[in-house]
Amino acid sequence: MALNKPKKDTKMRIRAFPMTMDEKYVNNIWTLLKNAIQEIQRKNNSGLSFEELYRNAYTMVLHKHGEKLYNGLKDVVKSHLEEKVRVDVQESLNNNFLQTLNSAWNDHQTAMVMIRDILMYMDRVYVLQNNVDNVYNLGLLLFRDHVVRYGCIREHLRETLLEMVAKERRGELVDRSAVKNACQMLMALGIESRRVYEEDFEQPFLEQSAEFYQLESQNFLAENSASVYIKKVEQRINEEAERARHYLDKSTEELIVKVVEEELISKHMKTIVEMENSGVVHMLKQDKYDDLACMYKLFFRVDGGLKSIADSVSSYLREQGKALVTDDKSETNINAITFVQNLLDLKDRFDNFLNQSFHSDRLFKQRISGDFEFFLNLNPKSPEYLSLFIDDKLKKGVKGPTEQEVEQVLDKAMVLFRFLQEKDVFERYYKQHLAKRLLLNRSMSEDSEKNMISRLKTECGCQFTSKLEGMFKDMTVSNTIMDEFKTHIQSSGTSLHGLELSVRVLTTGFWPTTSATPKCNIPQQARNSFESFRRFYLAKHSGRQLALQPQLGSADLHAVFYNTSSSKKDDIATHLEPRKHIIQVSTFQMCILMLFNNRECLTFEEVLQETDIPEKELLRALQSLAMGKPSQRILVKNPKSKEIDKSHQFAVNDQFSSKLFRVKIQTVAAKGESEPERKETRCKVDEDRKHEIEAAIVRIMKSRKRMQHNNLVTELTEQLRARFFPSPMVIKKRIESLIEREYLARASDDRKTYTYVA
Repeated sequence: MALNKPKKDTKMRIRAFPMTMDEKYVNNIWTLLKNAIQEIQRKNNSGLSFEELYRNAYTMVLHKHGEKLYNGLKDVVKSHLEEKVRVDVQESLNNNFLQTLNSAWNDHQTAMVMIRDILMYMDRVYVLQNNVDNVYNLGLLLFRDHVVRYGCIREHLRETLLEMVAKERRGELVDRSAVKNACQMLMALGIESRRVYEEDFEQPFLEQSAEFYQLESQNFLAENSASVYIKKVEQRINEEAERARHYLDKSTEELIVKVVEEELISKHMKTIVEMENSGVVHMLKQDKYDDLACMYKLFFRVDGGLKSIADSVSSYLREQGKALVTDDKSETNINAITFVQNLLDLKDRFDNFLNQSFHSDRLFKQRISGDFEFFLNLNPKSPEYLSLFIDDKLKKGVKGPTEQEVEQVLDKAMVLFRFLQEKDVFERYYKQHLAKRLLLNRSMSEDSEKNMISRLKTECGCQFTSKLEGMFKDMTVSNTIMDEFKTHIQSSGTSLHGLELSVRVLTTGFWPTTSATPKCNIPQQARNSFESFRRFYLAKHSGRQLALQPQLGSADLHAVFYNTSSSKKDDIATHLEPRKHIIQVSTFQMCILMLFNNRECLTFEEVLQETDIPEKELLRALQSLAMGKPSQRILVKNPKSKEIDKSHQFAVNDQFSSKLFRVKIQTVAAKGESEPERKETRCKVDEDRKHEIEAAIVRIMKSRKRMQHNNLVTELTEQLRARFFPSPMVIKKRIESLIEREYLARASDDRKTYTYVA
């Protein structure tokens, strides 16, 4: 027992607070705390014992006097704010208002932090149990209601802040830090909410800004061009965003920028875009890439902005394109090369706008493509002209472009090809032009030709190019046949009557040969040589037929000109040395020139009868020989008029001279087909289309068995659009034809539904 007693004496004993406190003791403690709070508010807190004050506050709360402490604190703070702080702020309304308010706010925050530390136990216990505002938040609410939101102070604060922003917009300097502090105070007074900031500043600020920019937009538009206006708008947006970031709350940035966009852009989009002598059309005409890029950047911000620019660009592009493709001079033909080149230049120009100004925006890309497709197909000659353009680029030239340059141009031409709706018409013309290049050896490069066909194959599939590839195959096979023929001539001793013969054997389905071979009386020597080849070929390939196609052939003629010079003074004729040349001509031109071996002079009528060449082809051949370039006029015409009449006479031009030994006679270039030829081509195309449409209908119906009319038309159009767009009327006729021939039948329960007849 004796050992345990010292241990009990060493224990520390804490005297418990009395379980009950009389009213007088409570009042004394509160008076002590109240005086301390007032001293803190007067900034005389240096002599206070915070530990003792905390213990007193703890005692009151512990003995269930928390309500008295809480309400007492509320009254003290409220009294200080009303009697001291509010009075000071009201006196400064016209002098250093923001600075005074900010100073009072900072002092109040500091005081409330100290008071919160003293009353920390009340925050932990009484505040939580009774679900009331904690000490610090209570101080904020009281400051809000009895100072910041008190009558004239609230209004004056709002007006002061709005006036300072307005001054800065006018270019004056303002105290940014004062505005920033005021905004931060309003945000803090919302206690985890933006409500105070919104109601007391942000909402009026946005309304005032809308009014300001509404007026400014009207003035800007009245005084400036579109390009200056959009630069001013961009500047204003940047200013407002920077202002919000620096001294308003950051959440205001998005809202104020939206107001500026609405007032300066959205409400005036049409006016800006269509502004005369400075809007989108003016920028496009003057190639103002930067201004358009700036407009794009701004209009991108607002709903419907890009569409308004795209509409204007599209309208201008369609107008420009229509002017290029529509032939105002009715009957006069546009030069095909110029026609396509103009379109390519226009495409290049708008591609530059697309890339440099509109950031390759998908909307603009689609609109530009749609516009080109629209106006390119306005002209039914577009497929023919595009084929002529490609033909021109792939032909040999004296100082033509390099292969690389040709490839670039052909890539661009393929872009136009994609816009063509009548690709089957293009195919027919391309086949004609390719045939001439191959047969007359005019291709610049076989690689370029094959690359072009490869492009077409990629675009439209192998069905589109199978015949074109067949033409190349025929050329290769013909070379082999000619090698065999030459060997045969040497071994058999067959005479070709002094001629060198080169024959191209063409497969009928691949080449654009006419069903009726043009008539032509081939000179005897040439005919005999060809007959030798015919016998050789048919001996190897029995059962085949060979038909001569003179319109596709060419010939080299040895020509001798007996140049005569006469002197007018002495009337003496001087005979100069004969001049020898090799003349490169078409088969038709050869037939004409060979007549002059036996005759001095022939009329057009006589040439027509002797050669039996079709009149249109004869006219072109004679124009090339007698009315072409001066250095290529082998014949002279009498009378010397631009037109050729049946009675007009032709003779050999003895004065002909050329620096070249080998002279190539250029055939008068056809700018395109004549109207009758064009109609004939169109009829052939329409005939081909009938078969294609019927074949596609049968394919679809065989697969589906039963189909409603509109669905059939939709699927059929989708299948055939790679080659052409079939019209609903034509489709209907082909369906009727198939019903008549019992490939299809109408459903008994619905006349607009078809069934496949197996």
